[in-house]
Amino acid sequence: MTHPIPNVLTIAGSDSGGGAGIQADLKAFSALGAYGLSVVTALTAQNTRGVTAIHTPDASFLTAQLDAVFDDIRIDAVKIGMLANADVVRAVAAALRRYRPVHVVLDTVMISKSNHALLAPDAVAALRDELLPLATLITPNLPEAAALLNVAPAEDENAMVRQGEALRALGARAVLMKGGHLNSADSPDWLIEDSGPLRLGGPRVPVKNTHGTGCTLSSSIAALLPQRESLTGATADAKLYLTGAIEQSVRLDVGHGVGPVHHFFRWW
Repeated sequence: MTHPIPNVLTIAGSDSGGGAGIQADLKAFSALGAYGLSVVTALTAQNTRGVTAIHTPDASFLTAQLDAVFDDIRIDAVKIGMLANADVVRAVAAALRRYRPVHVVLDTVMISKSNHALLAPDAVAALRDELLPLATLITPNLPEAAALLNVAPAEDENAMVRQGEALRALGARAVLMKGGHLNSADSPDWLIEDSGPLRLGGPRVPVKNTHGTGCTLSSSIAALLPQRESLTGATADAKLYLTGAIEQSVRLDVGHGVGPVHHFFRWW
């Protein structure tokens, strides 16, 4: 039987510089064979040097976007990124409970690479209590995992695994602890699921163009979940794709700060 091209929805903020947020998500979806849809949670004035302003639409408009998409289109997977505030978190959680998509990848976006807060402090508890239990997979980096657990960031892989297991105990079906912040020669991630912890190794690529890597990884997993037999397979293939996009980012000439990865390196 021929499987249909998956429809994958990103619920995230817009990056006017094109390197992260819904722009990165839609590029990753397209690169990995999925049809992308988007619900915009926030508008950012942003470039490779940083975020200069954020506008958050009313939560009722967010709900209208969600209802418009789910009422008409089969959604095979959802990726969630920047949510801005507690009202947005609650509106997204309500929609997920209402429509029950099969796959939900939650990227716990809190702080931009330029150190700009992307999630209000009161929204952290709402994200932890309302969205984590609805997620197939959450993909925190080490500072985000620490903020969700109210502990110090992990400094080694044993602590990464312990914190991943603690996050999974809060309700997420699986946790991908991203090791990019570790002080190590490589960049290991740990996938924590029913079968136990699994180390996914990877090289630490020496380039400056790393803007949108977290968005790209989570959206790549969401794009691949409907196309792979397991979460492990989707995650491993997504990590391999991201490594290539980072390595080939040197071919791009975008901005004067931390540039984007090359989502279409396999075609351009």
